[in-house]
Formats: sequence, structure tokens, C-alpha cells
Amino acid sequence: MRRLSIAAGIVIAFLAGWVAGSGCLSVRLAATPTTLPARTPIATNTPSLAPIAQLSPPASASPVTLPAPAPTGDFATAIEQVAAQVIPAVVYVSVRAIVPGLFGFGQIQEGVGSGVIFDPRGYILTNDHVIAGAQEIRVVLSDGRQFSGRVLGRSPSNDIAVVKIDGANLPVAPLGDSDQLRVGQWVVAIGNALGLEGGPTVTAGVVSALDRTIDPGFGEPAIGPLIQTDAAINPGNSGGPLVDLAGRVVGINSAKIQTAEGIGFAIPINKAKEIVQQLLEARPRAYLGITSVSVTPALAAAYGLPVQRGVLIVDVAPDSPAERAGLQPGDIIVRVDDRDVTRTDELQAILAAHQPGDQVTIVVNRQGREQTFPVTLGSAPVIQ
Repeated sequence: MRRLSIAAGIVIAFLAGWVAGSGCLSVRLAATPTTLPARTPIATNTPSLAPIAQLSPPASASPVTLPAPAPTGDFATAIEQVAAQVIPAVVYVSVRAIVPGLFGFGQIQEGVGSGVIFDPRGYILTNDHVIAGAQEIRVVLSDGRQFSGRVLGRSPSNDIAVVKIDGANLPVAPLGDSDQLRVGQWVVAIGNALGLEGGPTVTAGVVSALDRTIDPGFGEPAIGPLIQTDAAINPGNSGGPLVDLAGRVVGINSAKIQTAEGIGFAIPINKAKEIVQQLLEARPRAYLGITSVSVTPALAAAYGLPVQRGVLIVDVAPDSPAERAGLQPGDIIVRVDDRDVTRTDELQAILAAHQPGDQVTIVVNRQGREQTFPVTLGSAPVIQ
């Protein structure tokens, strides 16, 4: 695993660790992330499922009608109405797994987390770290109904998983557009904090920052870009929705800083949509194999970067297309196929327009000099 060292103090680190059995990931925060593990793309033969690009129910489905979103001008009751609208679609996820124990004997370990139903066919979004290694998954709705869940697909590098339950008249939470989020915007986090009885809990706060990257540490992959929020995300909240005041899911709660107050993270829902589409359709997605952050004038000034705009490569996954092409941590991507690149979302949009096996030409600024690298894109690593 290779680490990027641009300048002293570039990483603001906190002690990291898993909260055992809590379904919540505790992390250290990296101003620029530092790790990404090896991820070998896995060939899948899972049958294609119905596409969900528009996330609209099939003709035979009868989704539950939920309360209308809160009026935008009525902040006094907005959070109350958002909670009433979304809570029915938030589920409690109970997981049992067999893990190695003393002297090699298997032990049963239990954990809890959250999820949100986004499609009336019973598709649930949650975190990969909530269900990883599960031998048994139980899903409980706020109305008391219980179902056996099965994993349809996982993306460990993005901490996203899709779980399926079979039931009728399932409540559904509408998905929003995380690209429209603004720093300072009010959001609400919903989930099963601490696995307490009585159903999901609700916390409120604002979008503190966008385009964050976190490093869980201990050999875990860097994850980003993420939404940072001061809405409390406690153990058990992982996998639950982060919603705006119109009741739309804009993120999937994922992690908190163990040693700090008011710093939690959620996966942008637009990123989750991409992963869900790939998982449910068994559709390969172009893969470069880097962890990156957007270069800003402030970042460039603070760390003496040679350019003020671009995409800084923080880490390169071993045996990835990026590594095989010769890209390195510290390189700043400035162009792809003669298109200027100034932010990570622009790079992601370019990659999304390609298929695995396509060749792209990437121009990077390496220590003040531009270099060109032809890269053959791979398939994004997912598990189905």
C-alpha cells in the first residue's frame, strides 16, 4: 500500500476503529486521503435484473403512500414532517456472522445497522460494512414486519450494498440529487442508533462540507467523495438515509469520527445510484483505480501544488489500470482525452461515459511537468 506525502501536516488524522457489532464505521479524517487497498475486479454472472434508472415502480407494484414533504417555508415543522415521511421506509438490519474465535473455533457475532427501502420490489440500500460476512440477515420495518434479507450485490470499495426482501405494500423513500446539495443546507439523519428499541431515531444538522475523503485505517480502503454533516450519526445509524427537508434521500449514512463531535459522513446518493445500477443490472463500470480529491486554490497554496485546478491522485490501487499505466500518488490529472479536468466529479463523468476495455489518454502534472499516459480502463470491483 502506498501513501502520498505532499507536505507536512496534509493529513488530519484521528484514531480509527470499528465499533464492534454496531453497524457504524469510525474513521480518521484525511484532508487528503491516504489509503486504498488492492481490489481485484470480480467477474460476475448474475442474471440481469430490471433496470432502475428512473427508480419508478413496475405497473404491478403498489407502493405505500407517505405523507407529503414539508413546505419549504415552514421550518418549524419541517423536520417533524420529514421524519413522518421517511421513517416508514427506514429498516433495522440485524446480522449474524460466524467469525474465527479462540483456538480457531467459530463464534457467532451479531451486529445491527440500518437501511432504506428505495424500490417497492423490496430493494434496500445499506452499507457494505453492515452486511459484510453475514450468514443471516433479518430486516425489520418500523411497522413491526420482519423479513429475511439476502444480499444482491456489494461494492466494498464504495461501502454500498443492496439487500432484497420479499414483501407487499412496502414503503419507499424517494431518492434526491446529491449534486444539488449546498454547504450549510439543513439535512436529517435517520437510523437505528445503538440498536435501541422503539424504531428509528432522528437527528438534524447541516451539510458541513462536500467532497470529503476518509481513511478508515488498519488496511481499510479510503472512501470518498463524501458528504460531511454535523447531524449526529451514532453506532447503528450506518446504512440509514440522510435526507433533505423535502424528504428526499441525499446520502447514505456511513461513518463518524470517534474522537470528535459533529463530524459524520454520508455517501452521496448519486454515487449510490451508480453502484446500485451496476449491481442490479450486472453491468460493468469503467474503473481507473485511484483515490482522488479536487485541487482548489486553497489546497494548492497550502501544500505548494504546481497547479490550482485538477484532480490530485492520493492513492493508486495495486494492480489497477492506473498503476499498470504508471500513474502515481501525487500526480494531478489535468486532462483526459483532450478534455480539461478541474474536479473529481468531472473525472467521474468522463469515466462513466466509457466502458471497461476502453483506452483513454490521461495528462497529469507531475512535479510541475506535464506527462501523458495511455490507460486501458478495467471493470469496477463489485461482488455479486
